[in-house]
Amino acid sequence: MAKLLLNLRHVPDDEADDVRAFLDAARIEHYETRPGPFGISAGGIWVRNDADVPEAKRRMAEYQRQRAERVRAEHAQAVRDGTAETFSDIARANPLRVALIVVAIALLLGLMALPAILIGR
Repeated sequence: MAKLLLNLRHVPDDEADDVRAFLDAARIEHYETRPGPFGISAGGIWVRNDADVPEAKRRMAEYQRQRAERVRAEHAQAVRDGTAETFSDIARANPLRVALIVVAIALLLGLMALPAILIGR
């Protein structure tokens, strides 16, 4: 029975490509399901044979460890260079999105405070 190796929700294309490549290189049979049309299912990469699952998981763990090290190093270098993305960069690129998020946070905080305000009366 097939086992899910990687849920593709929020997975960058380069990471999914790397996973496909290391599975192909190891000759581990796999297939991919595509995201559903309504965003309910994100799709995934599945290992076909149960016997291959431990090896696929071992390779996946090693890949994720290496990727995490590489991405952390790249981010640290960007911070040192002053090229890392900051909040002000995000706010300039997507001002409406940031404003809506701030309003949503304020509304949630207000709703959380409402019981205390009502009890205090």
